[in-house]
Amino acid sequence: MKVLICYPPLSTEKGFPTLGQNRQFQLFKEPTFIYPVVPAQAATLLKLSGYDVEWLDCIAEGLSYEEFIKKLSLAGFDIIAMETKTPVVKQHWRIIDDIKNRFTGVKVGLFGDHVTALPNETFENSKADFVLTGGDYDFLLLNLCNAFSQSMKISLEPGIYYRQDNEIKNTGLFKLNHNLDSLPFIDRELTRWELYACKNGNYKRTPGTYIMSGRDCWWGKCTFCGWGHFYPQFRSRSAENVLDEIGLLIEKYKVREIMDDTGSFPIGGWLRNFCTGMIKRGYNRKIYLDCNMRFGALGKEEFALMKKANFRLLLFGLESANQKTLDRVNKGLKVEEVIEGCKQARLAGLYPHITIMFGYPWETYEEALKTLELGKWLLKKGYASTMQATIVIPYPGTPLFRECQEEGLLNTLEWDKYDMKQPIMRTSISDEKLMSLAQSMYGVSFEPEFIFRKLFSLRDADDLKYYLRAARKVFGHIFDFRKGKKG
Repeated sequence: MKVLICYPPLSTEKGFPTLGQNRQFQLFKEPTFIYPVVPAQAATLLKLSGYDVEWLDCIAEGLSYEEFIKKLSLAGFDIIAMETKTPVVKQHWRIIDDIKNRFTGVKVGLFGDHVTALPNETFENSKADFVLTGGDYDFLLLNLCNAFSQSMKISLEPGIYYRQDNEIKNTGLFKLNHNLDSLPFIDRELTRWELYACKNGNYKRTPGTYIMSGRDCWWGKCTFCGWGHFYPQFRSRSAENVLDEIGLLIEKYKVREIMDDTGSFPIGGWLRNFCTGMIKRGYNRKIYLDCNMRFGALGKEEFALMKKANFRLLLFGLESANQKTLDRVNKGLKVEEVIEGCKQARLAGLYPHITIMFGYPWETYEEALKTLELGKWLLKKGYASTMQATIVIPYPGTPLFRECQEEGLLNTLEWDKYDMKQPIMRTSISDEKLMSLAQSMYGVSFEPEFIFRKLFSLRDADDLKYYLRAARKVFGHIFDFRKGKKG
């Protein structure tokens, strides 16, 4: 049986779609390619189980739709699986129907956070054969392929929706009961890891790649996060298992920087064991590590240990400078912890990256300005190194989406408009002002205090290359949020 895991070409009139391995979908004028860990894990599992597997990312490769269809016609796939997200799901429905019309007998389906929230919608709007819900779709895809290969005579795991005899069937609510240490290390040649090794603003040194020590966030309560319902309970691999994978990436692939994209990197004893292992094995002398972290989770001792293990970039969700907003989105965070966390991380020699969002329907323009001012202050003073500013999008399946539905706060249910090119929630702030706020965050890069601090921090050629790449990204983001932009 021949299986394809793919990202088909999508409309790029608004920018490059950042689809895989991304909790908040966004379109960028300056392309960013993020290595999609769980789909790559799915491809690896299938290959090791004896399936003829191919990987095709038309977005990263820059392939046209005609080239995509030609590849399908030459290969003769039996099963095609694609990741989708809210703003592009309608495009994927059209692609599924086109594939089904062109190629007899092929089974096509989707996985991802949007179809986890609304699985039946895809069957109502396309000729899709299956939908995989929940975040363990690597395990589910293998199970489904086994079932297809045996004429559906084996039991299916919970979380699978499928079309059979013109009837939509499902196996119930997905369960996250798989042992992550049982997963093989990703076959990165199969999954074309080099496509994602350089065009990524997180990396100071390239080539870089992504891993995931856990699925997904041990906090997991933020009302806006699409992966909260995707992974409602947190699981992690063992520290030893992750260290073994890092060793493989160093020796076999000559990776120079690794981003661990677990929603929140494990802390406590797990973190201590991991950092100690990095130092004992000598990996801390060979690579940089980056990860997602929560403000308030670590103290100066943990930061110092992470620095010794050669962590570099820590990504923190600041989200808002207004306590009422942090409370309402269930961030579990005090504003004071943001400032203290940035200071402590920088004091240890680490580089905080902060993420900020604008467009909460309950915030006034003056309150949104407080967030802008805090973010700019942290950057200019050097307490934060880099940042990302976005518009809050209430994705289906999230508590924020349900809240907006109940309170009549949604401007539209047209999914293709959920792409951060315009606000989706009703707010007292005009669309133009909201987009200008996000744009203004990136404008701090041109303020003298910020520029001088960056110039004085240059230490080597890698620093210079990193900042030049970052400058291109900044220009792209400013264009992404240019005033009056409607897409």
